Amino acid sequence: MKDFAGRTAVITGAGSGFGREFAREAAARGMHLVLADIEADALAATARELAAGGSRVVAEVADVADGAAVARLADRAYAEFGAVHLLMNNAGVGSGGLLWENSERDWQWVLGVNLWGVIHGVRQFVPRMLAGGQGGHVVNTASVAGLLTAPNLGVYNVSKHAVVALTETLHHDLRLAGAALGVSLLCPAYVPTGIARSYRNRPAALRDGAPPTASQRAAQAAISKAVEGGRMTAAAVAQATFEAVEQDRFYVLTHPQILPTVQLRFDDIVQQRNPSDPFTVKPQLKPRIDG
Repeated sequence: MKDFAGRTAVITGAGSGFGREFAREAAARGMHLVLADIEADALAATARELAAGGSRVVAEVADVADGAAVARLADRAYAEFGAVHLLMNNAGVGSGGLLWENSERDWQWVLGVNLWGVIHGVRQFVPRMLAGGQGGHVVNTASVAGLLTAPNLGVYNVSKHAVVALTETLHHDLRLAGAALGVSLLCPAYVPTGIARSYRNRPAALRDGAPPTASQRAAQAAISKAVEGGRMTAAAVAQATFEAVEQDRFYVLTHPQILPTVQLRFDDIVQQRNPSDPFTVKPQLKPRIDG
């Protein structure tokens, strides 16, 4: 996908973080925008900013974990613009703690947004994009957590590994079908975004009454510290992602310093040895759980 001006982008999680920067980058390239987020005020602020700059913007409050909501988003995008050329399944939330201490609601919330949000996006938009015959591109936001298995982040790891598998398979399926759609998989590490505070948007029906465990408190503290200390900006990630779309490049790995740890994991698999400590390269980052 080389030409952006006058074409339409759908971006979920557009109220903050990567999604907002994706929207800004798309607007700078002259695209029409269909923006979605569960947080109404943040979404409205993004929409106002970009509309004031001259972009055509549609904003839809939507919980991507809800298939019907994503279907409505697709219907509105096609009703307003007639076609979608760039789909960015980006909405995401973060959560952690020891695997056996996570509740069923924890799993439902994280998998609902991080995985089912992507599933719903692919199901609702890709068939229409293919039927439109205009080509285009799909970007799914995963994480380096989809390439590693850091301890105390199991729920998040599972969700992002699934997005990696889904997106790689989507690439192969589209090639098998001879489709003119490109695919990119974004796997960033720690970047200052709002994901450390994603619990603010957790639906009431999926909240737990019990106080967080020591492991969950440790995970929250570690995520907050790492995200806030990230040196790469969300805007830089957005620019790198759009460059990958232009180049029809699948993997968007924004933090190459993580790659030795990724290599270590794959070496473990190939050599059939027990999993290495993912913090071998940087042991100072290993989480501690104090009772």
